Amino acid sequence: MTAEIINLNKVRKARERADREREAHENRLKYGQSKSERGLVDAQHRKSQSEIDGARREDNRADEDADDIDPNTAS
Repeated sequence: MTAEIINLNKVRKARERADREREAHENRLKYGQSKSERGLVDAQHRKSQSEIDGARREDNRADEDADDIDPNTAS
């Protein structure tokens, strides 16, 4: 009638690990996005970024102004 010897640290760590995994699973269900939702958000982001890039203007004035200034005559 000998009792089984167990390591209490291993039992405690296993219980804590299981609790963390359970909590992570609950958070994924509560706050996570489905794959289709992530795809939709990504597509919207790419579309808006493409519209912004398409509306961007080239600014050539900065290059022209830099050539007109003579550092020896500027005061």
